[in-house]
Amino acid sequence: MIGPTGVGKTEISRRLARLAEAPFIKVEASRFTEVGYVGRDVESIIRDLTELAIDMVKEEETAKVRTKAREQAEERVLDLLLPNVSLSTAPGGPQGIPESSESRDKLRRKLRAGELDDRPIELEPPQPQGPQALFEVITPQSLEDVGIDLKETLRGILGGGREARPRKMTVAEALEALTQQEAQGLIDDRQVAAEAVRRVEQNGIVFLDEIDKICGRDRAGHGGPDVSREGVQRDLLPIVEGSTVKTRHGMVRTDHVLFIASGAFNLAKPSDLIPEFQGRFPVRVELDALTREDFVRILREPQNSLVRQYTALLATENVSVVFDDSAIE
Repeated sequence: MIGPTGVGKTEISRRLARLAEAPFIKVEASRFTEVGYVGRDVESIIRDLTELAIDMVKEEETAKVRTKAREQAEERVLDLLLPNVSLSTAPGGPQGIPESSESRDKLRRKLRAGELDDRPIELEPPQPQGPQALFEVITPQSLEDVGIDLKETLRGILGGGREARPRKMTVAEALEALTQQEAQGLIDDRQVAAEAVRRVEQNGIVFLDEIDKICGRDRAGHGGPDVSREGVQRDLLPIVEGSTVKTRHGMVRTDHVLFIASGAFNLAKPSDLIPEFQGRFPVRVELDALTREDFVRILREPQNSLVRQYTALLATENVSVVFDDSAIE
């Protein structure tokens, strides 16, 4: 895509990805360097795209299980609230009252109605997993004679930090935090990773912006050192053509990833790119600069146009603003 700044090259690609529900990433080609130079390597593009796909799939899966996660979170909040409300103030001091289904249902109705949202509550931190769980089974008593606390030593080495303490928050905040926790427990991370990799391989879209900035200076007629620009083009060749990139979620093939290159090409021409790179992008589209009439339509027609935004913004200060046609033009 060739066109001056502001004509909508990125927006066209981003909306295409949104319509296709495809993982999309925009990167600036000028930020990458040839292997051997200090900077980011081009394979990190696919790794970042995979991470975006992971977040996309997780968000979708979380939405699917949110109802069930909310119900489980409500039960956990009720477990925390009931000991506080099941005390009798009869003479002789507080006495525990056995929990009944009626009292629990009554409290649940209040919880769902929002009547308990502002009540303070203490939420226990989640149980440690993986290396953190090791701290819970290590006891330093056997090492006290030599003055070594293995638990704290390992915590410092592995970055465990201090022991997590209960957090004080409102019921509304606790309910949201517990819903997130329960949703994570209902999601299979391996299935999420597999689906994310599949989407990247089949539907992924990479938007390479400022592609004209990696033209060799001698090709663009400027002279001087190349500073690895052509090297970046050569590193991009196998990824655009189709290769396998190693990510922490598995191997990702780029054979069917859609690559869209974009640039203004003010000081360079597409022919300044190396021939092999030009051949990887056989479809070229030239976009015209926006005209005065285009800008007028942009200010008038969109639902969230700047004119409407500032009219509404100033209305909050009791200021009424009216833009006539000549002012917009």
